[in-house]
Amino acid sequence: MTHRAQPVRSAWLGSAQLSSEPSTATCRMASMETAAEHERILREIESTDTNCIGPTLRSVYDGQEHGLFMEKLDVRIRNHDREIEKMCNHHFQGFVDSITELLKVRGEAQKLKSQVTETNRRLQDDGKVLITSMEELKQCRVQQRNIATTIDKLSHCLPVLEMYSRLQEQMRAKRYYPALRTLEQLEHTCLPRAGQYRFCSIMAENIPKLRTQIRDTAMTQLRDFLESIRKHSDKIGETAIKQAQLQRSLDSSVATQPRALFGRRGRKEAVAATGTGTDSDGQGGSPVSEQDSGILDVEDEEEDDEVPGAHDLVDFSPVYRCLHIYTVLGLRDVFENYYRKQRRKQARLVLQPHSNMHETLEGYRRYFNQIVGFFVVEDHVLHTTQGLVNRAYVEELWELALSKIVAALRTHSSYCDDPDLVLDLKNLIVLFADTLQGYGFPVSQLFDMLLEMREQYGEILLKKWNITFRQVLDQDNYSPIPVSTEQEYRHYTSQFPLQDPELDKLPFPKKLPFSEFVPKVYCQLKEFIYACLKYSEDLHLSSTEVDDMIRKSTNLLLTRTLSHCLQYAIKKKNVGLAELVQVIINTTHLEQSCHFLEEFISNITNVPPDTVNATKLYGTSTFKDARHAAEAEIYTSLNAKIDQFLQLADYDWLAAVQGGGTLTASDYLIDLIAFLKSTFSVFTNLPGTPIEHATLPGKVAQTACMSACKHISTSLMQLLLDPEVRQISMGALHQLNTDVKECESFARAGPVAGFQGDTLLLAFSDLRQLLELFTQWDWSTYLADYGKPTCKYLRVNPHTALALLEKMKEMSRKNNVFAQFRKTDRDRQKLIDTVIKQLRNLIAQHHT
Repeated sequence: MTHRAQPVRSAWLGSAQLSSEPSTATCRMASMETAAEHERILREIESTDTNCIGPTLRSVYDGQEHGLFMEKLDVRIRNHDREIEKMCNHHFQGFVDSITELLKVRGEAQKLKSQVTETNRRLQDDGKVLITSMEELKQCRVQQRNIATTIDKLSHCLPVLEMYSRLQEQMRAKRYYPALRTLEQLEHTCLPRAGQYRFCSIMAENIPKLRTQIRDTAMTQLRDFLESIRKHSDKIGETAIKQAQLQRSLDSSVATQPRALFGRRGRKEAVAATGTGTDSDGQGGSPVSEQDSGILDVEDEEEDDEVPGAHDLVDFSPVYRCLHIYTVLGLRDVFENYYRKQRRKQARLVLQPHSNMHETLEGYRRYFNQIVGFFVVEDHVLHTTQGLVNRAYVEELWELALSKIVAALRTHSSYCDDPDLVLDLKNLIVLFADTLQGYGFPVSQLFDMLLEMREQYGEILLKKWNITFRQVLDQDNYSPIPVSTEQEYRHYTSQFPLQDPELDKLPFPKKLPFSEFVPKVYCQLKEFIYACLKYSEDLHLSSTEVDDMIRKSTNLLLTRTLSHCLQYAIKKKNVGLAELVQVIINTTHLEQSCHFLEEFISNITNVPPDTVNATKLYGTSTFKDARHAAEAEIYTSLNAKIDQFLQLADYDWLAAVQGGGTLTASDYLIDLIAFLKSTFSVFTNLPGTPIEHATLPGKVAQTACMSACKHISTSLMQLLLDPEVRQISMGALHQLNTDVKECESFARAGPVAGFQGDTLLLAFSDLRQLLELFTQWDWSTYLADYGKPTCKYLRVNPHTALALLEKMKEMSRKNNVFAQFRKTDRDRQKLIDTVIKQLRNLIAQHHT
């Protein structure tokens, strides 16, 4: 404290000397304040650390009283020195005593040091062994810690190595889905626990490569599977169709059993029991099977006597495996899109029919088998995977397939002209539809198409039966069937429903009224009905619908095919009158059998014939039309034959009136009458035919006879009015009158029974009245009574009479050179002119 205050004091003294000049008296008040300030500064110096005294001293030198401060500082220093001196004087003896004791302690300290040094030496010698042991213990502890660390590390590394070894084994065994699960566990569980090791790094680097390898291999297996099922879809579909056919043939009790026999449900339950998403070995195994083949061997089935289910032939494990692998890889969407795209391509290939498919039934069967196989696989994938294919996707494929199937069948079936092939195709389509319907696919369009094909089938049947009917008609001899034994009689009556008690009573041998084509045509009608019924089977139609279809088809056969064939048989060349008569008899019996056909259809369809809105057969009208056509043909043929005789007529239109003797009928007319008598005798008395069966030919004969007489009368009238015959003499009229009398004699003799009175003579009434008018020259009566109902010459047309008079006038004018010398001829000529004039007036009066 003394040494520190010296500089301050010197500074203070110097400062005091410099500042002593002002007067103390004038600053008394200021000195008091200054003294208080100096006191504060001194206390601050005493209590403040030396390092911080600078600011305090600066405050002293900044003021004007630093000299006074130095004085006070010097006084304070002397006070402190006096206190220090007092204190030292008080403690000096104790200090001396302490020094003395300290010197004594130094010796003892030297002894203690020597003892400590010795003790330390001995301790060091004795601790060398312990140190060695401790070092060894330390080394052991280090080793123990290293061993524990190693064990811990190995406990984490060994599972990695074991799992990697298992991964390699699974890869070699091609068990890729378990390998992928092992790979996932290795990557996410084992490798993070193992730590950073080189082999772990190598494994981690190989994991993406292995994952890619597994993905590519699974995809390769899937491609192989898709290719395999594409090649074997025919076999799959064939098996499924066989199962459907077997299922349809079972009785109702078997039909109520579970559908495991059908193949699909048993497969689904097996898959559901094993689980499509679980591991087969508890370590991520394949969900169903490790076989990579898409098609299993049928011989591996446990029961050789049972037809294997369609799905039992297919191993779907490649699909499941690839699906699970891509799901684990997070690429499920990629897999689903790829699978659906490939299957769509395969669907288009399957749905494309062969160009010659329509030639054989086997072509259609192969086409259907492939389609069924395709959709059986899709249905199984739909029900055994979660979302790989969905219902909308399958329905979309089926809609596409259905439209293409219907279009293909319409196109190819249109080329077919064999009814048996069409029927077999229909049965195949029904089986195809039933098979797919069993898997839940809607098939109503297929049955609608079968109804469309029904029209085509009917047309083909009509063509076939047209040929059959023509063959029957061409081969027929158009003669009544002779039967000599009861067996023959029963044979024909079993073929045709003949009900004639009178004929049954006749002894053998006898003849049936119809020819061979009647039972043959009737049997063919029944065969046609059976053919229509066969097509209607299994179309899920009601009995009423089947009955209606059969009746409509039979009506087409009757009204179009059979009618045309009968018309062909009637109108073909070289058909005699006897054949036409037999056709009439045959069609009459066929007409009578129509109600038996009605009953036959009702029996096979179980629909009563009196059902409301039931279609009626048109057989009656068909056979009536045919009979009328035959009758018309008889009339036409008979008239044509008459025309042949009339062409032989050679009248001398300029012949003079014979003075005496009896005129005879023309030769051609005599021959014509003889022909007519012979013909009508055949109509009314067919050889071997019972009389009661000649009723209808008798009616035809009456009509034919009346037609023939009218035709003769009309033809003779045309001969008179022929424009080429310009002149007619009275002698020619007498000859023609004689011929007409011969015709009237034929009509009066009744060549055909059944005419009442002189009905047949009416055919010659026009000609008879005309000839009588001219031969009797009864013009006054004609002109007077014309237009009256009681007129004797009511049927004489004034135009006809005028035309004939004109020809007679021409004859008179030609002979006018000689007529002027004979008064009678001149009078006759005037009379003719007068009559002509009167006729013209009469015609004018009645036609104005």
